[in-house]
Amino acid sequence: MSTIPRTLAIAAVMMSATSLSQPASAQATNDLGTVHFATSCNSEAQELFDLGMLYQHSFWYRASQKTFEDALKKDPECGIAYWGIALSLLWNPHLPPPAKNLAEGLAAVTKGKSVGAKTQRERDYLDALLVMYADYDKIDHRTRNVAYAKAMEQLALRYPDDDEAAIHYALALNTSASPADKTYANQLKGGALLEPIFQRQPNHPGVAHYLIHLYDYPAIADKGLDAARRYAKIAPAAAHAQHMPSHIFTRLGYWDDSITSNVESARVAKEDGEAGDQLHAMDYLVYANLQLGQDRKAKAVIDEMLTVKGFPEVYLGGPYALAASPARYAIERSDWKAAATLEVRPSPLPQVQAITYMARALGAARLGEREAAKADIAKLAELRDKLRDAKDAYWSEQVDIQRQVATAWLLYAEGDYPGALTAMSAAADAEDKTEKHPVTPGVPRPARELYGVMLLERGKPAEALVAFEATLKKEPNRLGAYVGAAKAAEKAGDQAKAKQYFAKVMEIAAGADEDRAEIAEARVFLAKNQ
Repeated sequence: MSTIPRTLAIAAVMMSATSLSQPASAQATNDLGTVHFATSCNSEAQELFDLGMLYQHSFWYRASQKTFEDALKKDPECGIAYWGIALSLLWNPHLPPPAKNLAEGLAAVTKGKSVGAKTQRERDYLDALLVMYADYDKIDHRTRNVAYAKAMEQLALRYPDDDEAAIHYALALNTSASPADKTYANQLKGGALLEPIFQRQPNHPGVAHYLIHLYDYPAIADKGLDAARRYAKIAPAAAHAQHMPSHIFTRLGYWDDSITSNVESARVAKEDGEAGDQLHAMDYLVYANLQLGQDRKAKAVIDEMLTVKGFPEVYLGGPYALAASPARYAIERSDWKAAATLEVRPSPLPQVQAITYMARALGAARLGEREAAKADIAKLAELRDKLRDAKDAYWSEQVDIQRQVATAWLLYAEGDYPGALTAMSAAADAEDKTEKHPVTPGVPRPARELYGVMLLERGKPAEALVAFEATLKKEPNRLGAYVGAAKAAEKAGDQAKAKQYFAKVMEIAAGADEDRAEIAEARVFLAKNQ
């Protein structure tokens, strides 16, 4: 199937050499939104270049790369089209691209510079993007990302009337932000750049898209709700545009909205042969179904996920979803036998395998199968070290947190309850200091929530209640956290809070499967405490 919809209608494009900040009077405008990126290329190439930018701004990389290549066929001297090709080869800039893409992207930028763009602005765009590719085999992805953000800052300052420069700089601010910075300085700066552009260009897909990414954090997620509500309407033909609103919906606990978003995204991605996008949307769909207690629907999605083929194994999105969804399905439902017996899917990505090993270790520990848990914990340490050796600081830290969680429950299984509580508290603190990755709706189960479970089991309901309430502050409307908070409040003798939280359980799980035990418990409590 072609990656470019055959039915896509493209309006005629007229190049504007005098105004870069405002859309041209006639532009590439269709069911992907409206974008104009002024170039010095001929009119046919300009039209295709704008179409390529429409695809690119919705992370539709195969289509954007092909369209930029088509622009070169119309104008072989369109040097800036090589910038477009290299930008496409980065794929999702929140993830390190495969080595093959880096080699090809470097070649594209180099070719663009040798062909020679006709304006200084276009040459500056090529030079800025070169920062992402130069010495890619020696300099790690994050360091190059930070350097690229600085290069884009200079470009945006040099061309203050160029909205595209500001838009790409705002995106770079997000991809280069430290996951440990809880002030969200980069993200808020990027949002401040994009908000006025959104007023000028309300149909620009990139602006809506990147605002969602910039605000995809618990403390500031509400700022992204307007962009989330609008992006899917701006670019209905793009699977990613249908999916991205669910990042904000997930952060705010709007589960029905997330389900609607990802059902459509998975459908569009499947139709367009974008298997990685399809799996990414389905993982978010599984997460939302589980929060509503709709286990059978979640399982049906997972079963369908296992039939999806044709995604790159070296790129995180698809493989991560295939590992994470079965793990979260078992752990969210406390099905420890299912967790302990998950099969590790072969993957060249250590962080993908780690998800399954963590679930297996946690399941084994909860079943009292200590040797099995130890073996899987040892594997987590091995995978963490591989990531450290590869200078992947973010994922090595995430895998180590998974190891800490599993180790805490192993200590619990061994009867070292003080040690287990200390270890679990430390794991929760470590998780709270970082951020979830855009590739995932969330960890299989928050460490703070699991700490609450452990406290509750050890007869510490008041402390457990604090842990569950802290989880809900960070992850609103999580069903497991509300169930835990309700039980903890009841055991702590706080009937008012117990009633409040059990009522919330019933509200969230109004359409839950009837065999969910915690729903039945909530119903019984509320019947007794009218």
